[in-house]
Parts: sequence; structure tokens; C-alpha cells
Amino acid sequence: MLESSPENYTEVDNPECLTVEQAIANLKGEDQGLQYYAAWWLGRFRIREPEVIEALIAALDDEANRTELGGYPLRRNAARALGKLGDFRSVPALIACLDCSDFYVREAAVQSLGSLGDRTCIPELMKLLEGGLTVAQPIPGSPHLAQPYNLIIEVLGSLGASEAIDLIEPFLEHSVELLTYSAARAMYQLTQNSIYAERLVQALTGEKLLLRRAALSDLGAIGYLPAAKAIAQTSAENNLKLIALKGLLEHHVKDCSPESWSVSDTAIYLMNLMDNLL
Repeated sequence: MLESSPENYTEVDNPECLTVEQAIANLKGEDQGLQYYAAWWLGRFRIREPEVIEALIAALDDEANRTELGGYPLRRNAARALGKLGDFRSVPALIACLDCSDFYVREAAVQSLGSLGDRTCIPELMKLLEGGLTVAQPIPGSPHLAQPYNLIIEVLGSLGASEAIDLIEPFLEHSVELLTYSAARAMYQLTQNSIYAERLVQALTGEKLLLRRAALSDLGAIGYLPAAKAIAQTSAENNLKLIALKGLLEHHVKDCSPESWSVSDTAIYLMNLMDNLL
């Protein structure tokens, strides 16, 4: 089974190639390629019918669709799809996926739980951080760590899980720089202490483009306004800088009271920075 999303299947770009009924039937069928595609398709086109949710939740327990290395491709796509459909009935099943032996199923489940925004998953996500830097080490022969720590930490930050601060803070000193960025991002969200956001601002001057891109994304996600000028000036693609500045603008507008809904000086400043990048 291929790991990629269904560019490998002929019908990927045409929603007319499937009906909802056909997709559900394929998902429940025995053809593994059709199952995989159906799960992707139902998420891609946001099909929120109750029977779809039930079929995708059932697919999270699939045992037949496996790779030679023991992965569960169907479960991965079903977990990703459920995160896009916004139905909280899937939360318990996604939480159960956090115990799956397949790293990529756990990763997809964490991402979808974050998208759903249900705080009931916080205790289970915190369990995955237990052991801290002692267990968060590279696995020989594997491209990833034992858990999708970046996503776990980012989701805990976005959910406002202040009870997880003591578990997240040690990751500020992890040897993987991207993971330290995730920790700084979450710590700022949970404490509003600018010292953590400033670590991300400093990262914008780093040598590696990949890391500068990550810092842009994180600053946009936390809406740290003092980073605006540094974002606009960092050496990276303009479209990524625009996305980050858009994140700052959205946070600013959201934080404004209804009485101040007229365009503020801060909003004008951000929009001017964005215009200069176009």
C-alpha cells in the first residue's frame, strides 16, 4: 500500500467520479485501494452524513489494510478525514488511536483531535509527553521520534492546556530545533510570556530556510504582533510571510472589542506590510 494520498488513484481530482453511497460502500468493502481512496474522498469533500461518520469511525479499527511494515493506511486516512468533518462523536475513537502501534495513525489522530478542539483529549495527550527528553529520542532506523511530539505539544497549546506546562517546558531544550519551536509556541500560548515568542522571532534570522519557515508558521499561529516587522523582513518566500502576517491580523481582529471594530492603526500597519509583499 502506497503511503501517499491518492494521487495514485485515477479519480482523485474529480468529485463527480464517486457518489457518497459508492464511497461508503467502497469504505466498507474489501478492495484496499478503494477503501483508502474512499476515506480520503469523504474527508476531502467534507461529507458529514451520519453514516459517513460511523463508517470512518469503524475504519479506525481496521486490521486488514496493512503495509509490509505493519502500518495501517486505512486507519490513517480515516483519522485524517474525521478531523475535517467536525463531528465530536469521533473523539473517543480518535483518542483510542493514540495507543495504535502505527506512528502515522497516532500522528493523524493527534492532528484531528486538535482540529476538533475537544478538551477531553488533553489527559491522553499529556500521557504521550511523560518521560520528557528521556524518551523523546530518535528511533534507530526511523525517520521520526517515538511520538509525534511536535503535534502533541502544538495541540495542547491550542487547547489552552495550562496543566501541561510542566510537561511541555523541558522540550524547549530538545536537540531537534523544530521541536523546540513547537514548545516555544505552546508555552507562549499557555503563559503569554513574550520570552517564548521572542525565541521564535530570533529563529527568523537562522541559517536554515526550513527552520525560518517553521518559525514563520508558529508566529502566525500565536499571533505575536511584535514579530510583524521581523516576519516581513525575514529571508523566506513572500507567500509564507503573507500567511504569517495574516495570522497576526486575524488574532488582532479577534482580540478587538466590538466597540473598536473600526480599522485600527495596528491593522493598517499589518495590511501595509502585507501589501508590500504582493
